[in-house]
Amino acid sequence: MRAAAGADGPQTVRLDVWLWSARLMPTRSAATAACRGGHVRRNGDPVKAAQKVVVGDELRVRSPGRERVVIITRILTTRVGAPIAREAYEDHSPVPPPQLAAAPPRRERGTGRPTKRERRQFDRLRGRDSTRGPESDPDAEH
Repeated sequence: MRAAAGADGPQTVRLDVWLWSARLMPTRSAATAACRGGHVRRNGDPVKAAQKVVVGDELRVRSPGRERVVIITRILTTRVGAPIAREAYEDHSPVPPPQLAAAPPRRERGTGRPTKRERRQFDRLRGRDSTRGPESDPDAEH
């Protein structure tokens, strides 16, 4: 199998290629941009997209609302199916907070703007207290 390196295959591969191959990033250019933006760390250090990764490296990949922590167990050189990709790393990611997993409340299409009562209910649901005005805030500057 050419896509997954065995004992006689390559021992290293570019970081952006591995992230794309293991399906942690949707495209190779997205993997490169994440590395350039400082969202990927290898063994605790920021890395460039062209740096080589080997089996045993720990990668921390930040994406919106989540951080993935994976340890490379297999070198991939081309994109593979999802079941094979999951075997290429051990996932040690923390469980995402429950409020991020829940879908935000939605209104029916065509119902117009929310009323004051509905807006206050949405604010309470989101953990914001809309009943307090700026005059009741002790930290507000006048």
